[in-house]
Amino acid sequence: MQIAERLTKIPPYLFMELRKKIAKAKSDGMDVISLAIGDPVEATPPAVVEELCARARDPQNHRYPTDEEKGMLAFRQEVARWYKERYDVSLDPASEVLGLIGSKEGCHHFVLARINPGDIVLMTDPGYPAYRSSILMGGGEPYNVPILPGNNYLPVLADIPSDVAKRARGMFLNYPNNPTGACATKDFLDDLVAFAKQYDIAVCYDNPYAEILFEGQQRISFLMAEGAKDVGIELNSLSKPFNMCGWRIGMAVGNPDLIAAISKVKENTDSGIFNAIQYAGIYALKNEAAFINQMVGIYTERRELVLSSLRRIGIEFTPPKGTFYLWAPVPRGMTSLEFTDQLFEKTAVVVAAGTAYGRYGEGFVRISLTVPDDRLQKAMDRIVREFKTV
Repeated sequence: MQIAERLTKIPPYLFMELRKKIAKAKSDGMDVISLAIGDPVEATPPAVVEELCARARDPQNHRYPTDEEKGMLAFRQEVARWYKERYDVSLDPASEVLGLIGSKEGCHHFVLARINPGDIVLMTDPGYPAYRSSILMGGGEPYNVPILPGNNYLPVLADIPSDVAKRARGMFLNYPNNPTGACATKDFLDDLVAFAKQYDIAVCYDNPYAEILFEGQQRISFLMAEGAKDVGIELNSLSKPFNMCGWRIGMAVGNPDLIAAISKVKENTDSGIFNAIQYAGIYALKNEAAFINQMVGIYTERRELVLSSLRRIGIEFTPPKGTFYLWAPVPRGMTSLEFTDQLFEKTAVVVAAGTAYGRYGEGFVRISLTVPDDRLQKAMDRIVREFKTV
């Protein structure tokens, strides 16, 4: 049976391909250690799980979710409180906050809500591959904006050709950045708002790693920039700060017209987030800030382990201070794919090749810190044993 033409334009999803590769190797008896996927292994805070269980026992929550596509008002109010407390950003829960089944759906619905066939959507290179897929499925044209080490992995907005900017209707940005770990600055966000206003570009600022920051890095929201609500939205999620990836709960906040448009897409796509999960999300936002600090402490120790191990094989660099990834240069004289293939063949350790995130990812690999300590130690021991130079 012939499938829709739009799907033929979309490359295989990176993480699904990696999972297949890992599953095949394990079935062949290999002890594979994957450092390729950002999925925290530590459990969701126990009290959040208990809140879910208690709310799930209430028959009132077995019906269609409250406020369906928008998310229950109590959840949206708690999101607004969280944003005020953490970022000093004021939000109207009724018009500027929308509950999401994870922030990833927000990327997709942003395209459907804003982009017409043939419109250009700007995205960074390297960048999260799902942005490209959403743009293509929505009939848009992706345009790659390089982010390079020399610019601290921030796009140089002035380098975007004016004829491209005039055709662009949207832009995806993601800081703290997946895959590089780079963090935005307030000055950059001010420039971004001015650029978006100049060309009537709607910004979709994907911010699920907002709380995964290392010493000396301040948390930042796109909405902290003056005028940000005039030009865009921010997506956020409970997945990374509270280890709730599988729960699928997040939020879109910001421009009320975009929020309303995405809500209209949602009301014709899904029936909202299970009420019990929303209640658990409220509990997490209200009570589990200390858990974030605990997890950042764990990631800090793992980060130091990986950096010290890489130094022993001749790879030394100063990483940016966001996310639970390390964007590491490959050994001199090797491509990203050559290095990932050698790692897999010699050590059964899987990392993500930088080219999976775009052409400007060449020369790098992404290493995830979301694995148990003992498995990470074993992976580093294997790598040092095979590649040690000092």
